[in-house]
Amino acid sequence: MPSAPPRHLAGRVTSRVPSRVASRVPGRVLRRVLAGLVVPLALLAAAPPAATAVPDDPRDPRAHGAEVFRGRAFDTCHTPSRATMAAWRSSPYRAVGVYYGGRGRHCAEQPHLTPAWLRAVDRMGWRVLPLYVGSQSPCVTAASNRDVRIDPARPRAQGRAEARDAVRGARALGMAARSALYLDIEHFKGSAWCVRTTLTYVRAWSREVRRHGWFPGLYSSANSGIRMIEKARRAGLDGMPSAIWVARWRTRPSLYGEPHVDPAAWRPHRRLHQYAGMVEERHGGRRMVIDRNVVDAPVAIIGPGT
Repeated sequence: MPSAPPRHLAGRVTSRVPSRVASRVPGRVLRRVLAGLVVPLALLAAAPPAATAVPDDPRDPRAHGAEVFRGRAFDTCHTPSRATMAAWRSSPYRAVGVYYGGRGRHCAEQPHLTPAWLRAVDRMGWRVLPLYVGSQSPCVTAASNRDVRIDPARPRAQGRAEARDAVRGARALGMAARSALYLDIEHFKGSAWCVRTTLTYVRAWSREVRRHGWFPGLYSSANSGIRMIEKARRAGLDGMPSAIWVARWRTRPSLYGEPHVDPAAWRPHRRLHQYAGMVEERHGGRRMVIDRNVVDAPVAIIGPGT
């Protein structure tokens, strides 16, 4: 419910009507004029404040407003229907990764992914891990990603622009500031120049997402993007993601067993591990092909419906 305007603001509005004007205006007209001036201030007082930047530090993300999920999660290319999400409440999973945006997203048609879907699954008890598939490394290995490679002439500007797009897309779906947004950088292999270009893009994306009040995360292969970002962290560079999502398949789920990452780093609540991919599961009579994940990291915060 909108609150009344602060007394000092209401007092200022009243005092701006000169006494000589007030003496010539009928009382009922003056009251209407003053009411018209005060109402917008009441709305202004009730409006949510602009999101402040998320600090770039390694502390517990909950200290800065994040919502953290710990448990099993799955992700799949196309967002499942509400009925499927309800049926999969019988599964061991309680979080779902959704590919919600980015020019590199191959799961472009997402008919189920709407603000109403997010609110519905949130009420069911699911937590959401938003994945943004932006521009890819100049030496990305998959041929299907080569038409969306980072422009080597402008990786920093491109990273900032795509970060703003990621935030806009998340807001349009009903996510709120202090949500986590995970940048998907697919496996790449190449020269030191290629790694530097990719790192410049990722750091720019992370800084800009954080500047807008959201938590930047990075999903990538353990042998490329994750190794890259861990080396940058050890070198003391800024602009690091708030959380890392390690893709290493055909292994046991382990948040702190990745050999390319210091076991003491990216703590607390700043890790995810995708340990199996393209596996078929059936729960509640509904079948899906999914990737399996274990999570201890920030998730999306779903705002109230309008």
